[in-house]
Amino acid sequence: MKNLIQSLLLILVFMVSAFAVTAGNPDRQGEAGASELLLNPWARSAGIHSMSTASVSGVEAMRINVAGLGRINSGEFMLANTRLYEGSTLGMNTLGFATKVGESSAFGVTLTAMDFGDIQITTEEQPEGTGGTYSPSFFQIGLGYAYTYENKISVGMLVRGITESLPSSSAFGIAIDAGVQYVSGAKDNFKLGISLRNTGSSMEFGGEGLSFQTTAPDDNGNPYTLTVESRSEDFELPSMLNIGLSYDFYIGEENFVRAIGNFTSNAFSTDQMGVGAEFYFKDLVILRGGYKYDLDVAEGQKNLYSGVAAGVSLMIPTKKDSDRKFVIDYAYRTTNPFDGTHNLTLGLAF
Repeated sequence: MKNLIQSLLLILVFMVSAFAVTAGNPDRQGEAGASELLLNPWARSAGIHSMSTASVSGVEAMRINVAGLGRINSGEFMLANTRLYEGSTLGMNTLGFATKVGESSAFGVTLTAMDFGDIQITTEEQPEGTGGTYSPSFFQIGLGYAYTYENKISVGMLVRGITESLPSSSAFGIAIDAGVQYVSGAKDNFKLGISLRNTGSSMEFGGEGLSFQTTAPDDNGNPYTLTVESRSEDFELPSMLNIGLSYDFYIGEENFVRAIGNFTSNAFSTDQMGVGAEFYFKDLVILRGGYKYDLDVAEGQKNLYSGVAAGVSLMIPTKKDSDRKFVIDYAYRTTNPFDGTHNLTLGLAF
């Protein structure tokens, strides 16, 4: 198993090196698709702008750093609803489940669907609308695995299938996430995390929606109808690299403050840095907040999520002295434009 850990770490280092060669090119900014892969549905990590690369655990790790998937007591079941960009009609619903497999391994699955509401159908002949509506379907399913070695080093990998479809055209792709976490200190105070997300196949739309009918003359000059298919340009996934640190400052035996720092290198947008903090009170209440800012911002290239984020978590034991807890998480993030994003997560940790 030690050889497996070393192999996974070498693979991660290779992937990070390959990412470093292609990331940070301003000419590529704005060229990626499937931007829903960048959206975080989980309120606990969203409350610090998804900067918990080093400390995230359980179900949420499958969105931030899959290496943290195995750092759960036994299992988790989570359900999240996200109201995206208050003032729009966009939403997102996510379901996640994670469980221990043996003493050191963990397996998880996550399902995410976007909600676009009803969009009016328009045509060239009826630009004001036909009276009908449609709703795009964006869906993701992710399968993750993580292994923890002597409670110090965790490594993980996740494969995610992505579908985007309209009534008459669709696209499909595969994204791969990989991550590592390192923990040290008398109370596991110090944590380091690295995650590489959304590397994988390019996507391309196809289907009847990209074809149209026109007329052309035959050899005798008589018109006839033919169907012409337009080819869609393929697009890459929005890959990104996260490097995070955290340190827990204990106040007594049970309470502590977790200081967090994170750097994000985006292959198709500006890089970001941020800091945050979480206050843990007796493993019952968590208060959190963070601030993220863009590096080397050019005009018109500012990321949607920057500025302030905040959140709160309540962990309610199902009975006295029980490890099984009912979890309620809420987060708010400022956005530019619109009036921010609200995240609500309900879950059971057991």
